[in-house]
Amino acid sequence: MMKNYSNSPRNKNQTLNHTRDRNNKKSNGLSATLLRFSLRDYGFCMATLFLFCFGSLFYQLNGGPPKILLEIRQYLGVFGKSHWPNRMAWRHSVHRDRQGKASHLAFKKENKGDSTFIDDHGPPAPKVLPFPSQVVYNRVGKCGSRTVVLLLRILAERHQFNLVSSDIHNKTRLTKHEQVDLMRNISNIPQPFLYTRHVHFLNFTRFRIEQPVYINIIRDPINRFLSNYFFRRFGDWRGEQNHLVRTPGMKDDERYLDINVCILENYPECSNPRLFYIIPYFCGQHPQCRDPGLWALERAKQNVLENFLLVGILEELEDVLLLLERLLPHFFTDVLSIYKSPDYRKMGNMTGTVRKHTPTLEALQVLYQRMRYEYDFYTFIRDQFHLMKKKIGLRSVSRPTHQPNFLLNLALKTQEPLEEEEEEEEQELEEDIEDANSWLVQP
Repeated sequence: MMKNYSNSPRNKNQTLNHTRDRNNKKSNGLSATLLRFSLRDYGFCMATLFLFCFGSLFYQLNGGPPKILLEIRQYLGVFGKSHWPNRMAWRHSVHRDRQGKASHLAFKKENKGDSTFIDDHGPPAPKVLPFPSQVVYNRVGKCGSRTVVLLLRILAERHQFNLVSSDIHNKTRLTKHEQVDLMRNISNIPQPFLYTRHVHFLNFTRFRIEQPVYINIIRDPINRFLSNYFFRRFGDWRGEQNHLVRTPGMKDDERYLDINVCILENYPECSNPRLFYIIPYFCGQHPQCRDPGLWALERAKQNVLENFLLVGILEELEDVLLLLERLLPHFFTDVLSIYKSPDYRKMGNMTGTVRKHTPTLEALQVLYQRMRYEYDFYTFIRDQFHLMKKKIGLRSVSRPTHQPNFLLNLALKTQEPLEEEEEEEEQELEEDIEDANSWLVQP
């Protein structure tokens, strides 16, 4: 009779041990398999990370991805567009101004998977703007402004800056609303720009708008008055019809009015308010700037010192052009060579006023007395201009201006300085020449 060991305690223990061993072997095998897969996945991840880092470094060093990646991307883009619906991705490019601040966002749509210049090479480098990049030439009438504008048209095309020349010639004083509108329009011109118009000085900072750099040119006040007087009547060498633009409907008795009669008999055109013309261009839009007096004179001088890079004198125009080329090379490089070229001379000679003649000495003396504030300002500008030339070390190509004899006789006599005062002035001038204008850009 055979014994049944299946129910015995010993057999039960052996069976349990055998089952436990088999389970342990399965567990060990599964653990080894999982460990083997984990190491492989870990190695794959590390290799992928290494390739990504290497590719990123290669991308940055070479300014873009390698050709093979572009081909793969293009392939994936074509494949993706043919098998899946198009997905639209929004991109934006930020245009920054010269302070590095975002000025506007321009959004555009593009298909996902397409290769673009921005994706492959990054955003384009911001355009380096010259300093200053905003220039306003509030040109004074009959002070060579048409000559300079002709030069600016040639220079703008050559040096690729924006030249905006206003066609408004008879509105120099503006209301507050008109001032704000004009200043905002000027500020919105793409930089670098040069804006020119017959307009009295505009104070941009008063309305919290960035102030541009001003330049201008003036001339001897009596010469300016004479040029304007005859131009209104007879135009220039381009044709006598030009005066019709400035003085429509002028009657013959007024057109052929003798200038000596106009001055000596106090015609409105030759009286004090009409002769106070240059200073308001530098004083500004304040109503008191229109009244001949010390307040407007001093304010004009202050604005010149604070807001004008250069105010030249027409009598030394070639030196003015040289200084503009030195101070603003990105606008005025080669301006003097253009001015002296035969082609420009042929055009520039057409802007001269015709039928102009000099009044009598008596009339000139009356004019000078009426224009004493204008001459005070002109002398101030001339001295500042000559000082600027000395500071920069500019060798003059123009003849220095001299006052007519009758003006020298009329001028107030001043006491000659003592020798000590002369030495102090010379020493101060030498120090100014050494220290000032170290920021100027050499041409």
